[in-house]
Amino acid sequence: MTESLTIQLPQLRDPQLRVLMRPATAKDAAMTAVVLERAGIEARTCADLPEVLREMAEGAGALLVSEELLSGSGAAELAAAVAAQPPWSDLPVLILARQGADSRAISTAMEGMANVTVLERPLRVASLVSALRSALRARRRQYELRRMLDELNEADRRKTEFLATLAHELRNPMAPLSTALAILKRKPLTSEAALPYYELMGRQLDHMVRLVNDLMEVSRITRGKIELQLDELALEKVIRGAVELSRPLMDAGRHTLGLHIADASLAVKGDGVRLTQVFSNLLNNAAKYTPEGGRIDVFLEHDGHGHAVVRVKDSGTGIPAAMLDAIFDMFVQVSGTARAAQGGLGIGLTLVKSIVELHGGTVSARSEGADRGSEFTVSLPLLGHGARTSTESTTPEATMAVNHRILVVDDNRDAAESLETLLGLLGAKVAVAFNGPDALAKAELFDPSLAILDIGMPGMDGCELARRLRAHPRLHGIGLIALTGWGQPDDRLRIAQAGFDHHLLKPVDVDELTLALQKLERRAAG
Repeated sequence: MTESLTIQLPQLRDPQLRVLMRPATAKDAAMTAVVLERAGIEARTCADLPEVLREMAEGAGALLVSEELLSGSGAAELAAAVAAQPPWSDLPVLILARQGADSRAISTAMEGMANVTVLERPLRVASLVSALRSALRARRRQYELRRMLDELNEADRRKTEFLATLAHELRNPMAPLSTALAILKRKPLTSEAALPYYELMGRQLDHMVRLVNDLMEVSRITRGKIELQLDELALEKVIRGAVELSRPLMDAGRHTLGLHIADASLAVKGDGVRLTQVFSNLLNNAAKYTPEGGRIDVFLEHDGHGHAVVRVKDSGTGIPAAMLDAIFDMFVQVSGTARAAQGGLGIGLTLVKSIVELHGGTVSARSEGADRGSEFTVSLPLLGHGARTSTESTTPEATMAVNHRILVVDDNRDAAESLETLLGLLGAKVAVAFNGPDALAKAELFDPSLAILDIGMPGMDGCELARRLRAHPRLHGIGLIALTGWGQPDDRLRIAQAGFDHHLLKPVDVDELTLALQKLERRAAG
């Protein structure tokens, strides 16, 4: 080997990128080691082929071996070891060959291994370093591929667990819903006797809606499709609002709740609904993962550096140290606690982290380990003065009477007919159609003042039907409400562009529907 070039590079210390080498002679080994060290390439000299094979199991970026090492059964043994590596691995093998015709050992090596480079001795230093650097670059890409495959496998595992959890969580409320319906269908009951079953069905429906809403919410937040409604907020009031939302879970678990408000004047600029959601999720988690009769404490403090700090501490099942970094990732649940949690899709903490970060804050978790409880800390930037809180109620004061001629269009017959009954109870006159063409024909005869349209109908969808109603010479001023399961920002834009006045999500909230009807009634009267 003729030395004509020395290259100085930063020293590498990654065992996964070291070069395992076995040149032909001890002199060659010593000289090659010096050359590679100067080039910043970490190398390990092996005494023989068995040592090369042992070291391969610990990790290698490339092999640099002499043709002599491959004589006899050496080439076949090395090829077998390389073939036994994981599918992502294509370990580069560089063979220092003697001058002249190819030997049987080299032919065997090239037949048995895909990534083989033959370098004829003597060779220049630049050629050796260049070949090894190229091999190590390729090896780094393989390690990156391994990382990506590991992440995909982990994501696939989480997705599988999530789908199983989702199926389980949706079946839970469906079971009592089905039972209650069966009872009401088979047994004549007075209104008073039937009321508990109606209340049961309402609670279970609310639970299903919450699951679906959480999925939609986390999708919007992670894609940056959420806008905060910012105002000056007193954190004490936000926390007390979250406590009220979480009170049913607290009471069900017979937990003791302690509120420790060091300074009631702490104020932030934020979205009250979203921040209430943050602390309610943390309190719900604490209640779910704390055995019955546990203790949960909430602390509100000033950190002395311009931030308010809210800590939610519980005496529950705790979090293993290995999970603390991943606990805020999508669909992650602490192993073995899903049953104790009594529901949830593993996205609540993802929502918490995303919303807090949108407010310029941070959230972290700590735990002493299994059955040692956990503590979540939220830090939010403070305003320099007290909060101005609104006294206006956000609850619509909807009366139960509307004066409309309403056309309901939905390809789901049960959905259309049940909405017809509800609107009739609200005082409206109602006609029902189950597709777009039928709706246009009904509109000609019924002359509706308002139409409530499903969007995802086959054939003529709700948006096309809305455009045709708007184009009708007699119906162009009709009020239009979209009642649909499509609620993403792109869907809302598409629906608004079709001419709708309001966009409501299924299942319909009666107060929201009544308020929308009244707004359209006032508009028509004005």
